[in-house]
Amino acid sequence: MDISVLIVTFVILATVLISDPGTRKVTRLRLIRPFIAAAVVIPFFAKAVVTSGHGLLLEVAGVAAGAVVGACMRVRRDQQAGTVVSQAGVAYTAIWVLVSAGRLFFDYGSNHLFAAQIVHFGITYQITLAALTDSLIFFSLAMLLARTGVLAARARRARVLPVPVADHALAA
Repeated sequence: MDISVLIVTFVILATVLISDPGTRKVTRLRLIRPFIAAAVVIPFFAKAVVTSGHGLLLEVAGVAAGAVVGACMRVRRDQQAGTVVSQAGVAYTAIWVLVSAGRLFFDYGSNHLFAAQIVHFGITYQITLAALTDSLIFFSLAMLLARTGVLAARARRARVLPVPVADHALAA
């Protein structure tokens, strides 16, 4: 198993599981933390960014998956505390765990279970092992950063939306 995929997967999964499940306040640090994790991970483990072919498609799929997963998180303004909070439940957590486990299984399987098929696939579609590994790393990072972007956009919208009339009546 490629240690870079293992480390990146666990760093990203830990970042998400520490900051998202349950009802959590959306703070600057919470929005900045994933970018710090990405800034630490990318220079050490990314050999080269795939900018063409099917490796690029995998990275684009990571951005799309991150946006979908980010969309699974509800964001609202807590009127009593005056803050914006997010809510992520068991399904959100399960998606992150399953995607992370899938990436790890793919990395393990490509070395031990279906190596010949991966080599044939790489030759057929002209994707190197380094490009495939980097694509998995960037897939993980893209999911994390897209989820953060969705969270930031929803938090901003929740901050500027007017307070519903019913909430005004309750506050009086």
